[in-house]
Amino acid sequence: MSVSRKKTSFLSTSRLVFIFVTILIDKLGESIIFPILPFLVERFRSDALTLGLLTSSFAIAQFIAVPIIGGLSDRYGRRPMLLICVLGTAVSYFMFGLAGALSVLFISRIIDGATGGVAATAQAYIADISAPHERVKNFGLIGASVGLGFIIGPALGGTLANISINLPVLLAGTLALINFVLGYFVLRESLDRDRRRPFKLRDLNPINQLGDLLGNKRLRGFILTFFIFNFVFTGFISVLVLFFKDRFGWGPALSAVVFIFIGLVTTIVQGGLIGKLMPRFGEEKLTLAGFVLLAIAFGMMVLIPASGPLVYPGIYISQGTIALGVGLIIPCLRGSISNRVSDREQGKTLAGLQVIQSVAGILGPLWAGWTFDNLGIISPFSMAALLMLLAWGFTVANLRKISIRYRA
Repeated sequence: MSVSRKKTSFLSTSRLVFIFVTILIDKLGESIIFPILPFLVERFRSDALTLGLLTSSFAIAQFIAVPIIGGLSDRYGRRPMLLICVLGTAVSYFMFGLAGALSVLFISRIIDGATGGVAATAQAYIADISAPHERVKNFGLIGASVGLGFIIGPALGGTLANISINLPVLLAGTLALINFVLGYFVLRESLDRDRRRPFKLRDLNPINQLGDLLGNKRLRGFILTFFIFNFVFTGFISVLVLFFKDRFGWGPALSAVVFIFIGLVTTIVQGGLIGKLMPRFGEEKLTLAGFVLLAIAFGMMVLIPASGPLVYPGIYISQGTIALGVGLIIPCLRGSISNRVSDREQGKTLAGLQVIQSVAGILGPLWAGWTFDNLGIISPFSMAALLMLLAWGFTVANLRKISIRYRA
């Protein structure tokens, strides 16, 4: 191999390592808050709806900002937008950890959401620097870093909270700030000037992206299912630690262990098991199986007693089943949608799915917080079980409709 090729290979590898670390830190910081959020917020408000509003404020800001960040990165390059996003994340964590009022918590979450295009910009960066035959492998780094971040984050959050409840968030801010400084000095631009494109205002509007997706008759049923799943899942995550706290008296450490367990199971499923199951059963059957598993798991959560020897087995069996169901649904449902559009529609379709995911992330936590406060702490989970059965029914009906249309 020539010296120039070695140099190019090393440069590409170093860029990928930086992107891997960037996404890892981003997801670590996001998940480090999971086991401690109710304990941070209870200094100002203790109701579940406030937790839901905090989560939704992040999702609203991200819903508005991500298409804009994507357009700006196409126009001005990936490097400046990635650095802005990382710096915004660092600032938001410091504000959150040092907040003296509930309003500051909301402002910090809005800032984090508005600069929450790290993953999207990082994917564009990887596409820029990767040859077509290497993109699938390199995109796999994103999944690996996300999974690792969601395992390490709750572990750090639960452990450091024993020292200070603010320490995990301040650590996340420090890591993001270090990453920004490193990126400023070592990260090179990936998008050449001759490949940049001007703004198209229509592409910056998430409502237009959503409308384009819903206008596709082949996808409407799957899109509804996709929304229901994300609506339920984001709501579930937003109240889970509060459920542990109010029903079982758990603190951050015990809650963190559950999140680590969920992350491990999900990573195992998506990292290896799904590849063995897919050739045998296909994405549609695995999606349906995932919804059944989630319905059973949410039903199990309703039945877990508040105390006694069945608490720990009930929690870990139900959460393991949820992790298995989620690990099946996420790649299989996305695959079902992706396989029903042409190559030219892939980018627009995936962007539309991100918009739907953001809308679900806004509404799901509000629904879960309100029902938790007003209908009882198990009500979000009993309703979640019914909604998963509804999603299963929509999926079956949509597959049958496609089958009839195909035979005709």
